[in-house]
Amino acid sequence: MSNPRLRPIYYALGAVLLVWLLVWGGYRIAENSKVTADKLRRYMASVELGKLAANERARALRKLEDMINALSPDDRRQWRMEGSGRDWFADMTEEERGQFLEAIMPTGFKQMLDAFSELPEEKRKKVVDDAIRNLHKQATNNAVNGNPASGGTNGPQPLSPELEQKVRAIGLKTFYSQGSAETKAELAPLIEELQRQVQSGRALR
Repeated sequence: MSNPRLRPIYYALGAVLLVWLLVWGGYRIAENSKVTADKLRRYMASVELGKLAANERARALRKLEDMINALSPDDRRQWRMEGSGRDWFADMTEEERGQFLEAIMPTGFKQMLDAFSELPEEKRKKVVDDAIRNLHKQATNNAVNGNPASGGTNGPQPLSPELEQKVRAIGLKTFYSQGSAETKAELAPLIEELQRQVQSGRALR
């Protein structure tokens, strides 16, 4: 028969164990539910958008948008650089592409474009040059590190030379507002990189 004096200790130990199990269980659930670039790739590979009925297609696109928006900034950048969303984008209608791009643009990106357009011309040029240089550096690092999803040295480039030239000549805000869905999709990595610089304060120095 147990000692009555030890019962409070047993109860305390049981409570600590229960709390620990709850914390551990919550951690495991959070880890399993966390969206990563790898989970996003697997989801996209498991669904053939072009073969879905209209209601299933809409659900699949909403899930894709939610998964992209749940990615960490680093995973989102990695997913962008890999270009693994191009097949889905090609299967979308023009209306779906517009909705998709609006849904996955970072929060506050329109305000960022407004703030960016108010910078002096020379400052805008320097910030764009820095952002493009960072994107090319990321692409080169992917190739050097042998990232299998990046396509190596033949992987997608962050921006085409033609697009870089137009952004510099016309201005990012004007070019984005007038661009097609395909142009906006190609500009997305640059916009995210610019927003990262604006939020960090580097663009305003």
